[in-house]
Amino acid sequence: MIRCIAIDDEPLALQQIAAYIGKVPFLELAAQCQSALEAQRFLQSDTVDAIFCDINMPDLNGMDFIKSLAVPPLVVFTTAYAEYAVEGFKVNAVDYLLKPFGLQDFMRAANRLQERLVSPPSLRSTFGRSQGETSHNSPLTSENDNVIFLKTDYRIVKVTISDIRYVEAMSEYLKVWLEGEAKPLITLLSMKKMEERLPATFMRIHRSYIINLDKIQEVNKNRVIMDADTYLPIGDLYKEAFQQYVDTKFLGK
Repeated sequence: MIRCIAIDDEPLALQQIAAYIGKVPFLELAAQCQSALEAQRFLQSDTVDAIFCDINMPDLNGMDFIKSLAVPPLVVFTTAYAEYAVEGFKVNAVDYLLKPFGLQDFMRAANRLQERLVSPPSLRSTFGRSQGETSHNSPLTSENDNVIFLKTDYRIVKVTISDIRYVEAMSEYLKVWLEGEAKPLITLLSMKKMEERLPATFMRIHRSYIINLDKIQEVNKNRVIMDADTYLPIGDLYKEAFQQYVDTKFLGK
């Protein structure tokens, strides 16, 4: 049985989470709290395995509350604000439920909690390391050299390298754009680490872009056209190397 608490400053939202917890056979509701401060007081005298926590709350928001815990339980964030998703990486949340969510979404999060708690210790430690540790900042390699594993959206996702169209830097994170997908995977990783892992069919053309050379549709002056909607700039530092690559493939006078 997974003991958990629900935290939300909105009474109706708190009631909904409590009701969903009651529908999951392996979850046990230890407490309902209408603020992070109330939850802090509860945890001073009791322990739980997991927390369902709203983020946008007065006095102490959910993100800062979780960061304040010396040894935080597993966390599922619930919020109406999608922009908090990337921030959730920093506290290693198990899942992120965007309000309004239904029972099916809640069950997905509950199952991830269960998987995390019953996984072998070595696997749990890989998932549970803090942001500064190496294993969160590098892809997990596979025996299949055309596959990498990336942590994204609180999951470990298998990515076929040849499906990557291009990689875009976004501060400490990367957007990995895949063939046939409208939205990118977002992962906490450096461009250098990604560049080192990708094969020779990929080339860095800008400080913010690594492209799959096989996915290029057109080269137009100082831009690489990946499709009708994607025009990527070629940076001055990378222009010579990219032009050398084009020259090796060029047929004509």
